Order: sequence, then structure tokens, then C-alpha cells
Amino acid sequence: MAFQLSPGVLVTEKDLTTVVPAVATTSGGICGYFKWGPVGEIRTIDSENNLRKYFGVPDNDVADVWFTAASFLAYGNNLQVVRKVGSTALNATASGAGVLVSNADDYAFNHAGGNNSVGMWAAKFPGTLGNSIKVSFADSATFSTWTYAGNFDYTPGTTASATAAGGSQDEMHVIVIDEDGAITGVAGTILEKFAGLSKAVDATNSVGETNYYKNVLNRESEWIHWMDHPAKKDASASNWGSTMAGTTFQVLDDTDIAPSVADASLQAGADAAPSDGDLQNGYELFANDEQVDVSLIMAAGHSITVGKWIQDNVSTVRKDCLTFVSPQRSSVVNNAGSEAADIVSDRNSYTTTSYSVMDSGWKVMYDRYNDIYRTVPCNGDTAGLCVITDTVADPWYSPAGYNRGQIKNAVKLAYSPKKTDRDTIYKAGVNPIVGFPGSGILLFGDRTMLDKPSAFDRINVRRLFIVLEKAIATAAKFQLFEFNDAFTRAQFTSLVEPFLRDVQGRKGLYDFKVVCNENNNTQEVIDRQEFVADIYLKPAKSINFIQLNFIATRTGVSFEEVGA
Repeated sequence: MAFQLSPGVLVTEKDLTTVVPAVATTSGGICGYFKWGPVGEIRTIDSENNLRKYFGVPDNDVADVWFTAASFLAYGNNLQVVRKVGSTALNATASGAGVLVSNADDYAFNHAGGNNSVGMWAAKFPGTLGNSIKVSFADSATFSTWTYAGNFDYTPGTTASATAAGGSQDEMHVIVIDEDGAITGVAGTILEKFAGLSKAVDATNSVGETNYYKNVLNRESEWIHWMDHPAKKDASASNWGSTMAGTTFQVLDDTDIAPSVADASLQAGADAAPSDGDLQNGYELFANDEQVDVSLIMAAGHSITVGKWIQDNVSTVRKDCLTFVSPQRSSVVNNAGSEAADIVSDRNSYTTTSYSVMDSGWKVMYDRYNDIYRTVPCNGDTAGLCVITDTVADPWYSPAGYNRGQIKNAVKLAYSPKKTDRDTIYKAGVNPIVGFPGSGILLFGDRTMLDKPSAFDRINVRRLFIVLEKAIATAAKFQLFEFNDAFTRAQFTSLVEPFLRDVQGRKGLYDFKVVCNENNNTQEVIDRQEFVADIYLKPAKSINFIQLNFIATRTGVSFEEVGA
């Protein structure tokens, strides 16, 4: 409180209304090979339709990761996707030379200033899909003979802002076409069009936003990047990109710029599958818990090398998320009689940790984009069942069983373990996915990949602690730089206890105790500028085994006597 130097009233406020906040538990994360989309950055996807929009449709090369992502999105609407490609991937360009522009940051740092070796345009992202893109534009000199003139309402001439500045002939229309039909399925489909853009770097539209064609296309186009201005016929630089004042902008005609430059079919786009190292680099984007909030990370159909790397370098480092893995395809597809042994072998190749979950399944599902059936790993479904559990109950409920463990979009399983095999793989820490006649296909186990007897060998207990630790740690940050005194300790205790009491009331805990006083905050602790709270929890346990005893008795026997 400030000292007053003369009589008066000083009004202050102190906020004691803080609570333990809710934390996100349903955000998924996946990295893999897709045929379109930004490379090496996280994009949040909320539906299968947007997965298709931003990362293209699936084919044989990308089906495992694509349908793992789509499977997760059948349960939840928050999936963070990272696309990775191999080192030989290229964006298609107007010149046909090809260039790698991975994402918006790569473009801004390395290409936004112009690249005169690849022509005026490049596809927005790497991949052969860009080879279907055609970019065409017209100005006042070519509009009347332009193939696409009928798609615009007027002939481009001089924009209002250029006229006001004493400039002329700056206006142009641009259209982007799916020339071959690889994008939409129909050759010649218009992907996007831009009317009344300006060749002037300082041009603005009626609401004061930039109208410079380079800026507008880079900001708004979903299909192309600007790479360079057209050159004049004599190979000297055109005056496109100049300021408006007093500038007569060169046009597409026989004396200035060759009209042929205005029609560009992009070429040399190339696909390239990522290596295990590329995928590890992609998953590394999820490693920083201060920058990325993710709860459920899927390994799709990647190699054990990649899955183990995610375990060791993401989930067990962050300690606030789970890694979900499935067996290798070869262990359960066309491997009759050896599935259980090979699944256990796969499991033994992974790290032993409570921050990972392994299922036994690859499911057969319908690919409506290619009208075929595909076999897909189930770790997207297992992660998705955690989302459903959070929605209908709480994270500390088990995601398995008849109530919450129903696998979606599965025609059948590549391998449905019988009881003997279930005993084998469950003992090893692998959760069976089983098809039961009349009941559907179910996740039939809730173990983590921790191999020692512990409460943390169950998914619901590990997720309970993740939620409690994350929420209470978030609330505890507001104690930083306060004094370690009785008031601060009591305030923290009064903050945490109601939160834990609520969790207990929602069946997450049998009991709890919070200790934050002078016993664990000794003078030595205070002198080290530390603050200690011990939070004891008795986690609730899920039922894994049911025993029903049916006892036949003689007619004259009293049930009270038998029961006693």
C-alpha cells in the first residue's frame, strides 16, 4: 500500500476470486505425409472436410496417416496437423523449374522479395497437385480477347487510387484454374478469381487496404504465391511494383510485355515421402508445452522408430499428454496365427511409460474418395475415445468398454483377438480392440505402457493426474513473486481444495489432502525463495475384472444363513 503524505482516502482492490482453471484435454496432434498443405507448421483442423480442404484427398501413399487423422476427427473437432515431405519435394512454378516453398514463414523469409528464375507464380505448397494449376490475368490491353473475360464484370483500366495519384493503366484481373481437374475432379474449374487488382505497390482499395496484386494474392489465394513481376520484351524490368504517382504502367501488348506471359500452367511440382527423421522433426513441433497445447498425440502407421521417438521426446518430456501407437501393419494384417506374438514383440520395442497407450488394432474402413476399402491403424480411434469420454463423462473415466469404447467407421478388424490372445497382449500392456457380435467393435482395455504394478498403468489414472497437475500448475503460477507467508499458503490451499473436492464429487478421487504450511515451507525453503505444496490423492480405479458367483441351494435353505 502506498504511503500518503497528507490526509486523504486511498482506495485499493485485491483480487481473491481466482480459481483453478479448466484445461484442454481433447486436443489431438499428428504429423505425417500429405499431398498438399503447409509443410513443417501446425494447422488446426476441426473436421474431415477441412482435412480434405487443407491437406488434399488421400491416395495410397498417404492413406495411413490421412485416415488416422480422419478417424480422430470422427470423435473430436480439435486436431493439430503437421505435414512433412521429403527433401526432393517441389512447388510447381510458371517456368517449370520447380522450387521448394514450405510454408508462409519460408515464403516471407526467402521468397517474398522475388525469385526471377521460376517465373511469376509458384503453387502455394509442394506437391504434384500444383501441376494442375493455371494462372491467367488480363489488363486493359488484353481483356477483350481474354479467354476468361466472361467471368468479370468490367474491363480493367486505371484504379481509383492510381487516378487520384496521377498514375494510369495499373488495373488487372487474375483468375486461378484447375486446368487438369486433379484438384476438383473437373478440368477447367475456376478455383478463385481476383478483380481490379493494381500493379502499383502503394495502391489501396475503397476501405484503405492494400490492393497491390502481389500482396493481395499472397494474402488471399489458397493456391499460388507471387514470385516475380513480368519482364519487358527486351528482357529489361517492367515498372510493375512502382509507386502510383505519375506512373503509366506497362501493359500486355506488342510493345511492352508479351501477352503470352499472362497464361501460365504451373509445372515441376513434385511429391516426396518423408523419412523417419523428417517425421521426428515434425513431431518435435509438439514438444514445447509452453507454446503448443496438445493432449493426445497419434503415431498413425509410422515405424516403431518414430513412435518411440514421440514417446521419449514429446509425451514423457511434456508430461501433460499421451502418445497413442498401434502395432506395425505387418504384425496384424495377413499374419494369421502370429498376431499376438508379433504385437508383443512390437510392444517390447517401445519405451515403458505411463504416458503412452498401445492398442492391438488395424481396422478396415471405406475410403469414399477412391471407392475402396483401406486398412488403417486404430490409434486415432483410441485417442478419439478419450475425447468422447471427456465429452460424456470426465478424463478420469476409462475410455474402454461397452459404454464409451465403441470404435467408429470400422467395417471389420484386420485382427480381432480371442480371449487367449487378449490375455497375452493385455498382460504385455496392449489394449485389445475386439469385434463382438451384436455389440460392435470395442476398445477392450485401458492400460498404459507402464509395465510395473502401479495406479499409473491405467489410462484413466494417468489422465486424471495430467488434468490435475496441469490445472493446479496453471493456478500456481499466480503465486510466483508473492511472499511465502501464512496468507499466501492459505490462499493457495483454499484455491486447490474446492477444485479437488469437485473432482472427488465427479468420481475422480476417493480422497485427497493438501499440505501447504510451515511444516513443508520451512525457513530454509523460504530462504531459497521456494514454495512447496504437497497434494495427496487417492485416484479412483476402473473395473477391469468382474466375478459373478451363482450358487444353487436346496429349497429349505435360508438365504440369510448362506449369505452370512
